[in-house]
Amino acid sequence: MTEDRNKPTSSRDKASAKRRNQILEAAVMCFLERGYHQTGVRDIAARAGVSLGNLYNHFSGKHDVLVKFAMLERQEMEPFLKILSAHSPAPKVLEKFIGAYAKYLAVPENVILTLEVSSEAVRQPDIAQLFIENRAELTNSLSTLLQRGTDVGDFRKLPDPTQAAQMILDVLEGSAYHSVLSEVPMRKFAGSVKDFILSSVLPR
Repeated sequence: MTEDRNKPTSSRDKASAKRRNQILEAAVMCFLERGYHQTGVRDIAARAGVSLGNLYNHFSGKHDVLVKFAMLERQEMEPFLKILSAHSPAPKVLEKFIGAYAKYLAVPENVILTLEVSSEAVRQPDIAQLFIENRAELTNSLSTLLQRGTDVGDFRKLPDPTQAAQMILDVLEGSAYHSVLSEVPMRKFAGSVKDFILSSVLPR
């Protein structure tokens, strides 16, 4: 969650973007090792190998770093949104999405960082709104797929496709959190999770 895809145009812009990503990567490592609240901007600057003044040239503080994380998370959601928008049969699309999202969640650092950011977002409404918007876009795309599958009879009639989409994401993410806490690789849950989700939406 640390690569900015906005391509700079000049050498100066490229150098600035490189330094910005360097600071973001340092922030990620600090948050993973120390936790968000235990990390100060001086810690991030030291980890990035830049002066405090240089860090402030790119970010006004940890809050600004979280805003950037939200923007980068949106970029990370793009491959999943692309999968969900495919015109293949809905069950195949859903199965591909489950596999791809489970693979993403199988990286413990992604889960831990999400937990750190989420806990802070609860305390900062503006940050929370950014991550809520990201989640809503993923939920809506998944809900649209479920509705499409229902319309053609590939999925059973669901009382509320949006709630069903939210629950599917909850099952995947909850399994990932359990994986991190129990130190059992996510791949050991993946098959059962996929079967559970598919059996919940396929015609009975």
